[in-house]
Amino acid sequence: MNKKITIYLIGTLFLFAGINSVCSCKKKEVVPDTIKSDVDFWLTKADKSVLLKKLDFKLLFKTAVNAYPTIEVDTAITYQTMDGFGFSLTGGSAWLINKMPPTNRDALIKELFSKDSACIGISYLRVSIGASDLNATVYSYDDMPSGQSDPDLANFSLDKDRTDLIPVLKRALVHNPSIKILGSPWSAPAWMKTNKLTKGGKLLPEHYNTYARYLVKYIQEMGAEGITIDAITIQNEPLNPYNNPSMEMSWEEQSKFIKNNLGPAFRLANLTTKIILYDHNCDHPEYPVNILNDADARQYVDGSAFHLYAGDISALSQVHEAFPDKNIYFTEQYVGGPGNFGPDLRWHMKNLIIGATRNWSKNVLEWNLASDPAYHPHTDGGCTTCEGALTINSASYVVRNVSYYIIAHASKFVPAGSVRIGSTIPSNFQTAAFLTPAGKKVLIVLNDAETDESFNIRYKGRSVATTLTSGSVATFIW
Repeated sequence: MNKKITIYLIGTLFLFAGINSVCSCKKKEVVPDTIKSDVDFWLTKADKSVLLKKLDFKLLFKTAVNAYPTIEVDTAITYQTMDGFGFSLTGGSAWLINKMPPTNRDALIKELFSKDSACIGISYLRVSIGASDLNATVYSYDDMPSGQSDPDLANFSLDKDRTDLIPVLKRALVHNPSIKILGSPWSAPAWMKTNKLTKGGKLLPEHYNTYARYLVKYIQEMGAEGITIDAITIQNEPLNPYNNPSMEMSWEEQSKFIKNNLGPAFRLANLTTKIILYDHNCDHPEYPVNILNDADARQYVDGSAFHLYAGDISALSQVHEAFPDKNIYFTEQYVGGPGNFGPDLRWHMKNLIIGATRNWSKNVLEWNLASDPAYHPHTDGGCTTCEGALTINSASYVVRNVSYYIIAHASKFVPAGSVRIGSTIPSNFQTAAFLTPAGKKVLIVLNDAETDESFNIRYKGRSVATTLTSGSVATFIW
């Protein structure tokens, strides 16, 4: 019979922060203060009594035996390389941040994006191409009076993003110049659409080329501002014509647009910006698969993006298995306000930080970075209950909500370029593990049981044991 290997936590019985030491009738060894812990341990509890706190006691890899379930971490098993973790920086988020007093604003931006030890190191952002529904007003970069059009894009301008969004992006890039930025359009300009409205409608076939040039122009002009757009999705939620702004696009239409217009336009402009499909829920994995089945479209496509307002996160693996050479991204999930911290923490960690990455996603993005206490701003017809990761309650008062901690448990410790590695999932736990470019092993663990649970972490035949309270999340680094 194989023996399980572990180590007993040393010293007094730790009740602090809901982390109990491993019980033993044997006398505990006292570890001198001069001995450094093998494992750093960061905790967030479901009851909010501990929030992304580093626990100051020693976890040492040794050999011992107990009957606890074991999480095996194996660097020899490798999966996808991570692009990063972060949020959607909506126009409304940028407005709230940018109107803070400069000292407070700059300190907050540093906290969010810097790799310094006191910061959370966001490494991936999604921005809207034109307005999203979490802007105060609806706009595109080429709005025209009713009945007029601009097929030459002579009136194209980023000016409506130059007040808040672009300045906040530039300040973020000071702290992390390698942030990956994904652009997603909520709608083409209304004059390009069948209904001539910002809400619903489809892209007119006669404007396919015009819209492709519009997207090229956006990438080029953001580049001129010093902001590299790493990737774009073709359309936010192409099966949802009810938002404002929004635009419907079937998979057949998206495929034609990519292979006949957007892909060739990117190639002609020598753009390296990635083209990502779909950007909608997990209940229709056939949407990206149908497009990728077309070789003429597939040649231009980097991968597929998903949300999880419907379906199951395993849909990401279905698409990966059909086209393993194409990447998978997770680009949006909101917390509905008023949130419920413990259940929200558990669901998002299980399905997104752990679930999406275990199903091949190269990133995880929460929606949205900031809102005010009434979930403003939003458009007329936009989301009225989207709780930001931050609630900016006044010019200087900031509340950090559950999404902040969900993302921070990964973004702070798993930088871009990290590789997901093998980690087992014993009963009552959810896990994901990563190897960082610096060689650090990072293990994220959720106690998904309704009771406190003890467990072992085993790496290369040596183990350490600890306990998590129900619904708590921990990140372990060694």
